[in-house]
Amino acid sequence: MRTTVDLPDDLIIEAKERAAREGRSLSDVVSDAVRGSFAAGGAPKRMPVKLPTFGHGGLQPGVDLDDSAALLDLMNGAD
Repeated sequence: MRTTVDLPDDLIIEAKERAAREGRSLSDVVSDAVRGSFAAGGAPKRMPVKLPTFGHGGLQPGVDLDDSAALLDLMNGAD
C-alpha cells in the first residue's frame, strides 16, 4: 500500500544511507524499522500535558489539541 509520511530530514538521510549500504530499498528499510518498533512495544507512554492558551475564551470552536492531523489541516487552511 502506498502512503505519505512526513519524517525529519536526518531520519530520511540515515534510512537512505542504510538502504544503499545494505543494497535494499528505502521502503524495505522503513518497513523493517516500523515492524521492529511495534515488536518492541512502540514508543514509551507520554504523560498528558496541559497546554496554555492565550487571548479571550481559550481555544477556537472545533479545535482539538489531541488531533494533530486536524490541527495541521487548520493551520494549512484546509476546509
